Amino acid sequence: MDLLIVEPLEDEVTQWLGARHSVRYAPELARDPRAFRQALYNVRALIVPPSVSLDSQALHYAPVLRAVGRVSAGAENIDLDACTRAGVEVVRSMTATAQAEAEFMIGALLSLLRRVPVVGSDGMLVGRELGSCTVGLIGLAPSARTLAQLLAGFGSTVMGYDPSLHRSDPVWERWRVKPMGLRELLEASDAVCVQLSYFSRYHGLLGDRFLPFCKPDQVIVSIAHSGLFDERALAEALGSGRVAAAWLDSLEPGALDEGRPLAAMDTLQITPRVASTTRESRLRSAWAVVRRIDELLAMTPAAPADFKSTSPDVALDLEVGPVSP
Repeated sequence: MDLLIVEPLEDEVTQWLGARHSVRYAPELARDPRAFRQALYNVRALIVPPSVSLDSQALHYAPVLRAVGRVSAGAENIDLDACTRAGVEVVRSMTATAQAEAEFMIGALLSLLRRVPVVGSDGMLVGRELGSCTVGLIGLAPSARTLAQLLAGFGSTVMGYDPSLHRSDPVWERWRVKPMGLRELLEASDAVCVQLSYFSRYHGLLGDRFLPFCKPDQVIVSIAHSGLFDERALAEALGSGRVAAAWLDSLEPGALDEGRPLAAMDTLQITPRVASTTRESRLRSAWAVVRRIDELLAMTPAAPADFKSTSPDVALDLEVGPVSP
């Protein structure tokens, strides 16, 4: 089989693939890990939703797999190192969701700034306008470029930090974002948007070392993996009021359980990874993923069968020759 599709796709995308390849559409496998692994044996490419884990154990069941596609969300449930070792390309669109994510962050900022009041110079509790804010961007993901453009339209001052980019990198000037150190950014920003790609070395980056230096009454919106935050440090910043409110679009399971630092925090808003999920972004992402998978399948045609059936009722097409005694 050329392709196994476990993640629901738009009809037009599925039909396009079906006209070009041997396709099995089986979204029910997302709920049955054992059946999913058993279905991988002859699959050359795979499209899976975020709920399905593809690790070294699953790859053991997929000896001819050459590509795995992810249309929605990130690749947290895909073992990238194991895929590299197995020669499996992980196919994602890095830009299809940029517009959706930028719009989500703008909406979240507007909501937090207006709904979470601060004390004005006259002593009244009042909201704030985005246009008068300095906004710090942590991580220059593709969504950051769109976000910077939208913020400029409001009149906001935009600065940014990315540990993988030097301050002299020309991307800062092209995107019209002022490069800053992380502590400097947090000290100067009225609002912060986090979209930094998660790696284990960044776990807890936003913790005791930096969060105590946030500008008072700061609001934080994050579409990044929640592992970037130290739970206790974030809870302390929210509880003290130094961070007026935070909106996380992704939170690790159990983080709000009783006894955990962020439990019952009324200035923390959580959404279940909705920033990147729009009708338009899914369609853009789906087309980008399936076209790349189509290219990979064309470059690596299926290997011919190296044996024939030996069922008694099936005639074998053997070369005629002398029979050994």
